[in-house]
Order: sequence, then structure tokens, then C-alpha cells
Amino acid sequence: MTHDVLFQKFVAFTAAVHEVTHELTRGVKNEDVTPVQYKILEYMMVSQPVTPSEIADCADLSLPNTSRELRKLIEKGLCEKATDDADRRRQLFRLSADGQAMMGRIFGQAQQGFEERVAGLTETELQELEQALELLQKKVFR
Repeated sequence: MTHDVLFQKFVAFTAAVHEVTHELTRGVKNEDVTPVQYKILEYMMVSQPVTPSEIADCADLSLPNTSRELRKLIEKGLCEKATDDADRRRQLFRLSADGQAMMGRIFGQAQQGFEERVAGLTETELQELEQALELLQKKVFR
């Protein structure tokens, strides 16, 4: 297989991932957060604590916009700010207890949707799926 063909398959795969992720996280609409704020909270859920520059890079936001959204999330009680003990100039953000609870609800809904999608797979297919995800993580999404 040529790299061109492999790349086209990768693009189709990532588009499908975004589509399925959107479908599985529809419960966000029931929460009082914007799509940008959700993206920040989702990133915090899997990578906390995080710095504003890490959030800006991941969410494709400017630092001023990131700071504004973080301030709004703090006001909503969904995240909290701390100072890095090793470098007092560095700010770290993590989910608050309310933010953890909200993301737990959303991830629970997403997991239920995921389980519905894989319900008909055999044990062998589930193992193959796990191996494929591990391979993608190790080789492409490192």
C-alpha cells in the first residue's frame, strides 16, 4: 500500500472518529458549557493538571481566549487553578469535584453508546479491536 492510500484511509478514519465522538457526547448539550469549554474539560479529564498553553495548543485557541474560557469554567465551578510548586509562575488547571462529576456523567453516556456499538462483537473481535487501538496509540497518536 502506498503512503498516499494509507494517508487517505487515515483521513477517513479520523473524520469518522470525530463524527462518532460527537454522536457519543451529545449529552454535553444538557450541561451549561459551550463546545469550546467542553473540549477544554475533556482535555483536562484525560490529562490533568494542564497549563493554559497546553490547553491552547490542544483546543486550537489563542492564549487570551483560553484564559477567558478558563475564567468562565472557574466561575461555573467546573475547574480550579493552582500554582506549580516547582515553578511559582506556572499555573495549573484541573477539574473541580463538580467538573469531575459532570465529565463522569458525560463519559458514562459515551460509554453506554460505545457499548451499544460493540455489543455484537465476538470476544476475538473485541481483542482485535483492542490490539488495533493499542497499535494506533503507539504508532500514530504518540
